[in-house]
Amino acid sequence: MQNPINKDMNRKDFIKKGILGTGFLASSAAVGNIITNDIDELNRLEPMGFNHIPNPNSNLTENMVLHKATTRGHADHGWLNTHHSFSFANYYNPERMHFGVLRVLNDDVVSGNMGFPTHPHDNMEIISIPLSGDLEHKDSMGNVQVIKQNDIQVMSAGTGIQHSEYNKNADKEVQFLQIWLFPNKKNVTPRYDQITLKPENGKNKLQQILSPSPNDEGVWIHQNAWFHLGKFDKESSMEYKIKAASNGVYAFLINGKAEINGVKLEKRDGLGVWDTNNISIKTYSNTEILLMDVPMYL
Repeated sequence: MQNPINKDMNRKDFIKKGILGTGFLASSAAVGNIITNDIDELNRLEPMGFNHIPNPNSNLTENMVLHKATTRGHADHGWLNTHHSFSFANYYNPERMHFGVLRVLNDDVVSGNMGFPTHPHDNMEIISIPLSGDLEHKDSMGNVQVIKQNDIQVMSAGTGIQHSEYNKNADKEVQFLQIWLFPNKKNVTPRYDQITLKPENGKNKLQQILSPSPNDEGVWIHQNAWFHLGKFDKESSMEYKIKAASNGVYAFLINGKAEINGVKLEKRDGLGVWDTNNISIKTYSNTEILLMDVPMYL
């Protein structure tokens, strides 16, 4: 179920939502005009493991959940075209609140010179993965960066940060995945990091891009989670071993066609699997996959 956008919210109330950390604001980078889209964030949730509706007409087992791309929440705000794998903003589905500690998986396309003005976060691990274009980031820690395809950005919001994100270009869109995880430590000192991947390291194998350790490959966060990204040729096959017994894996197919544990997936489909030691992957076209290995409970 998707609630209608509240177009009657006055400017004062909309700004108040942004200041209190329950909303996002959108404006033009060129002229700074506020657009009242009411894409406010849901109240903070307490993870209770997974959410799953059995589907007797599929080959899904009781330890799987399938989110087809066409069933995601969707909103087109003009400047922002976004799809939500989990409940977010005006999209609310009680059966799609999170997958373990994975709270948000947004697939965002932002128009030229548009974006999210300065807004707050706290006690959340935030990962951005650009798919195309240039995304300009500024934050209260003094970081000013532009991230693009092959970059991975992470922020530990901790005790609180303010940041903004804009499409740096006027003549083309920027597309990126915005991912939030609940942390395993609250009120940590805020931190920022980003890396640039070597594309050849993720060719026909799963390249680790995130982990709990600053000494490991990729960026790190305050959570017992591992992310892997890979681009595979047609008819590739592999096994992935889940890192911790209490973890599950949420696989997101960025592009292509694949089969994971017997379930066929296409572009932008998501599949969550838990209570297993490993998963098997087969591809049926050139395919890009993001695997998010996350705790099922805090």
